Amino acid sequence: MNKGELIKAIAEDLGCSKAAAAKYLNSVLSNIKKGLKSKEQKVQLVGFGTFVVRKRKARKGLNPRTRETINIAASKTVGFRPGKELKSEL
Repeated sequence: MNKGELIKAIAEDLGCSKAAAAKYLNSVLSNIKKGLKSKEQKVQLVGFGTFVVRKRKARKGLNPRTRETINIAASKTVGFRPGKELKSEL
């Protein structure tokens, strides 16, 4: 399912226009981003799951084309841990 299909499904569920559904979805996504940027760096949706910021350490990598060793900088990424309810439905 892509974003357009999700907007369509939200519009059908709520009985509203696609524009309103897009507005709702964009609001939810922007608030998830704000939560991840906050001090806690996690967003927990009970029954669905938890979005968390994970830190990756700097490490050595290998360029597959030249087989040369390269340095990969430390970075942050987003992880997702599904909740019990979501796990049981899969």
